[in-house]
Amino acid sequence: MDFFQASYRFLKDRLSLENIKEQEAETIESVKRNVDFKGANLWILIFAILLASVGLNVNATAVIIGAMLISPLMGPIMGLGLGAAINDFALVKRSGKNLLIATLISIVTSAFYFFLTPLSEAQSELLSRVSPSIWDVLIAFFGGMAGIVAGSSREKGNVIPGVAIATALMPPLCTAGYGLATGQMWYFLGAFYLYFINTVFIFISTFIVIRLLQYDRVTFVDPAREKKVKRYIFILVFITVIPSSIMAYFIVNKTIFNRNASQFVTQEFVLSNTQIIQKNFLYDRKFPRIELYLIGERLTEQTMANIRSKMKQYRLENVELYVRQGASTLDEVDMATIKTTLVEDLYEKNNQLLLEKEAQIHRLRDSVEWFEKREWHVDELFKEMKVLFPKLHSLSFKQGNFYQNDSLIPHSCLVVTSFSPKATDNEKKTMVEWLKVRTGFAEIILWEKMEPPR
Repeated sequence: MDFFQASYRFLKDRLSLENIKEQEAETIESVKRNVDFKGANLWILIFAILLASVGLNVNATAVIIGAMLISPLMGPIMGLGLGAAINDFALVKRSGKNLLIATLISIVTSAFYFFLTPLSEAQSELLSRVSPSIWDVLIAFFGGMAGIVAGSSREKGNVIPGVAIATALMPPLCTAGYGLATGQMWYFLGAFYLYFINTVFIFISTFIVIRLLQYDRVTFVDPAREKKVKRYIFILVFITVIPSSIMAYFIVNKTIFNRNASQFVTQEFVLSNTQIIQKNFLYDRKFPRIELYLIGERLTEQTMANIRSKMKQYRLENVELYVRQGASTLDEVDMATIKTTLVEDLYEKNNQLLLEKEAQIHRLRDSVEWFEKREWHVDELFKEMKVLFPKLHSLSFKQGNFYQNDSLIPHSCLVVTSFSPKATDNEKKTMVEWLKVRTGFAEIILWEKMEPPR
């Protein structure tokens, strides 16, 4: 019992925020200052949106990160969570109004940029913002937690900029603007969905932390008005939390389905004479399915039956598998898709081969550099050795990797000598040790030719 009590006191002391907690009034005032979008705050938002749009347009990650650092979008979201937690309905309305203004201005600004830019192709940074996953939910939730904990403490540090980067509110808005400017509503809806997820879960995490910190709630002189405000707050929290929970559940299931489907296709469709040119994982709660388009050798019914029998191992027993193969496939998949898939496959194989060749080149380069560091002139070496070993008659050497008694001796030196008269074993041993010091080789293979005629 003493151990558990001591552990409880230790954890309570370590995890408590009371020692570094800022005055509630200062925290509330700090959040309120960042809620409004007018004047400099609004211009900063516009310039940050333009900066992020340029970064997404040219696929520049560093530019996107810089735009997120200067973005003031976190302010009204945290204001919503704080207002709901302390029953400050005026703050909730003010934050909601400014969040709506900031969202509309951001989408219009990014749409204006993408409408004018000559670079219309969607880059990878932009495409990654149109399909939310469970990880986006977790990032928004824990990022919001970190943001409000930092905002309510005296030691704020650099947490807020970090949260702005992690939760990534700005890139989805820019992507939504891209979808609007190019008439691709799927991009718009997917990106705005991601932005909505981030906003909702930052709001929820802020609400939870403020309630856990037990901030004083706004009191009203009129009990009827207080009851009315609390009802509005409850409705706001309810309509935010319930749909977001359903949304999170759907995203979790979709993420699990995509992961299992990807593993199934990768591991079971390893075919030497058949190529997958397109794959679609279509998640639907009632009728999920996997669509594959193949070219090459046609798979037999027995092969397909064996593959389908393994779907249960990947928790895909209720998933329909549609496989299109043969000549009809070319009618359903455009040639651009085929070309892209084949080029990507060829690129991956060539890239792997290139990496292997580069590794081999590096090994050879290291070996050459190693030998170059140990290069010397044989005539100078012979003169030095002649002074030390007067019996030496001739000298030649070769550096490289040698085999001796069926064993490889790497980075060694073969020294061929002749002595007149014949050298003793002790003299040979002394010569080998001297050569190791003089040349830097760890291994010296000394081979003595027949003694030259006198």
